[in-house]
Amino acid sequence: MRTGIIFGGRSDEHEISILSAASVLSAIDRERYEPEAFAIDKQGLWYHIEGGLDGLSELSDPRIPALFKGARRVSLSDFDDMTDFAFPLLHGPYGEDGTIQGLFEMLGKPYAGCGVASSAISMDKVFTKEIWARAGLPACAYASIMKADFEKDAAGETARIESRLPYPIFVKPANMGSSVGITMAHDRAGLTAAIGNAFLYDKRVIAEEYIRGRELEIGVLGGREPGVSVVGEIFPDAIYYDYDSKYRSDGTRLEIPADLPAAVREEIEVLALKAYQSLDGDGFARIDMFFDEERGKVYLSEMNAIPGFTKYSMFPLLWQAKGIGYTELIERIIELGYERHNTAHHRQPTQRT
Repeated sequence: MRTGIIFGGRSDEHEISILSAASVLSAIDRERYEPEAFAIDKQGLWYHIEGGLDGLSELSDPRIPALFKGARRVSLSDFDDMTDFAFPLLHGPYGEDGTIQGLFEMLGKPYAGCGVASSAISMDKVFTKEIWARAGLPACAYASIMKADFEKDAAGETARIESRLPYPIFVKPANMGSSVGITMAHDRAGLTAAIGNAFLYDKRVIAEEYIRGRELEIGVLGGREPGVSVVGEIFPDAIYYDYDSKYRSDGTRLEIPADLPAAVREEIEVLALKAYQSLDGDGFARIDMFFDEERGKVYLSEMNAIPGFTKYSMFPLLWQAKGIGYTELIERIIELGYERHNTAHHRQPTQRT
């Protein structure tokens, strides 16, 4: 089966996406799948990459900036002709937000992961919070800010946020991942600066209540009857799990499985499935949460429709702890993509060897 691994992309998570693709390409079962690597540069141009990703696992690897040198430019028609199945590993905008999924739908190409609507909604932190609130699911308090409103009345918008949320306040672009553009504000000056910084990445910003709790993540896998992985806990070497803590630090520690009371673990598992299904999750995703031990309460943070697959990434490690290795995880994700495609097009499952 010719499986197109798509990575890179136009977002600020371009380099992380390349690391995810290198990991998947090294783990995929080559007796069953024939992977074809397609990299998208920061201008949106597509290239077919032949080799060059083996052992690539660090952001400092000099092969990353040189990846497109000598690579063959391809068109969407080339991609369509060369692949039977699409496996996008594009993190952030122009990949995780429903855009590439819409392209695959137009091509009639089966693909891995959540569909168009689910990807678009889960990428948008404001929409996600609003849907979870309507579903009665617990999430931290928040407020959204539009760039046009902030440019007209920065003082008024800052005061509005202060009236709704206590300090410290997390400020994030509504559509971004890997902790890009996130700032913790401790006072009015810091809040104003944090909002301005977040607007460098998106036209809409979300301000969130700071939850003094344990940072937990859990994987979800499946379509009609999804299942969950074990729960993992993050111990960042900073005040919060920022970009450097995720990808550049040796001090961040992951604990898999997390040391949690059985009742709390079960609550997290049930909540993860509800959160996933409320956003029409289909395929795979990672749900992030906080556990406030003092209040004894679990809060939803966000859903990642294309979580990282790098050596640092929690998602494959969570499933490994559940007994599903990296190669099997990739196979299940591909099978789920075919299952959704066949259901949507009223086709019978295809036997593949």
